Parts: sequence; C-alpha cells; structure tokens
Amino acid sequence: MPKISVEIPGELLADLDEHVGDDGKFVNRSDAVRASIRKTLDVLDEIDARHDRLEAEEETDE
Repeated sequence: MPKISVEIPGELLADLDEHVGDDGKFVNRSDAVRASIRKTLDVLDEIDARHDRLEAEEETDE
C-alpha cells in the first residue's frame, strides 16, 4: 500500500484524534483517513451520477 504525507491543521487533527483509539471509532489515524477518503469519493460519485457525469466519462474512456 502506498504511503503519502499530508499537512493537517492542528484543530482538525485534534478533532480526528477524538475518534481514534480504544474508545474511538477507528483503530488509528490511517484507518480514519482512509474511511474519510472512501466516504468523500462515494459522495462525489453520487453527485456525478445525479448530474449524468459518470456516463460521459465512461463513454470517453472507450
């Protein structure tokens, strides 16, 4: 799995950390970031589908 590095504002990181760990929803920060990226991409796909942008992209790929 590729590794990336990102800069995150302290307030955002502190908020993220509230959801990480034994009492949190995520095992670690990486797990939380991956879940957030997946959710964001799903939402963007839904928006694209509503605007018929997904079909247009698939047609141009052929």
